[in-house]
Amino acid sequence: LGRTRTRQTRARPPRTMSAQAYDASTLGALALSVSSSVSIVIVNKYLISSLGYRYVTFLTSIHLLVTAVFLRLAARAGWLEPKAIERRALLQFSVVNGVSIGFLNLSLGYNSVGFYQMTKLAIIPCTVAIQQTFYQKQFSARIKLALAVLLLGVGIATVTDLELNFLGSQLSAAAVVTTCVSQIWTGTMQKNYSVSSTQLLFAAAPYMALTLGAVAVPLDSALTGGTPFEFEYTPAVVFTAFLTCAIAIAVNFSTFLVIGKCDAVTYQVLGHLKTMLVLGFGFTVLAAPASFRNLFGIFVALCGMVTYGVVELEEKKRAAELAPASSVGK
Repeated sequence: LGRTRTRQTRARPPRTMSAQAYDASTLGALALSVSSSVSIVIVNKYLISSLGYRYVTFLTSIHLLVTAVFLRLAARAGWLEPKAIERRALLQFSVVNGVSIGFLNLSLGYNSVGFYQMTKLAIIPCTVAIQQTFYQKQFSARIKLALAVLLLGVGIATVTDLELNFLGSQLSAAAVVTTCVSQIWTGTMQKNYSVSSTQLLFAAAPYMALTLGAVAVPLDSALTGGTPFEFEYTPAVVFTAFLTCAIAIAVNFSTFLVIGKCDAVTYQVLGHLKTMLVLGFGFTVLAAPASFRNLFGIFVALCGMVTYGVVELEEKKRAAELAPASSVGK
């Protein structure tokens, strides 16, 4: 029998529900990270500036402790399933995370605000360099250009002075390296041990709280001249601190979630977006004085962020389209 062959054009397969759900969950993670982080910055600023509670490292260790307790209650209720992680790797990861927070606080304490902002700006180039050198991850020229525009804008908007001292610069260098490593490891730990962001946070939070708690009192004492145990806790301070602990659960959860779904560089870009939003909040709501330099810097930074987001989506889409074709050819 002669069969006529009809030439069929292969249509591009529609996006699956799983891909759409992944995009929605990623957007949800980004939104949760931005909203919770901006909220905790505003509440912390009120606690520190208006109520005079300056023991930031101790407060952060309490945040991690509350997060650890909350996740264990969630596990008992059946909301999450804990998963075992190699103890040595978990301890290394937790200690580096806790130490990075301590170094960032010391960097702020021993440097000018402008130099501290430069320290935060250095995290993205350092992260890119570490990932390219040790993890063989490549970043296109377009991504690097977008990041350069972003960092330029944030620098224009936030860096006002660059007073340099030897101890402060050493602390800043340690803060940059440990922060980069801790955030990269947050992503690699989830992949290497096949755990979710919540499972990793469940396992690491107690050790992170213990690490930070061990250095909190002497570190805060060196920075403020007092200890949290000497402070007079009024009802307003207790309520505000409790509120920061509640928000911190969402902050810690969304941090691990975003890095797991995206990467450490995207998380840092998101962090600079939060900085711009906090600045905007101060200008619009708190009537803080805004110069042309501030506004121009925010505009440049937002242009860099939008460009980074567009290029990142385009490259991921291209990689996803090439992956099926390469697998078919094998």
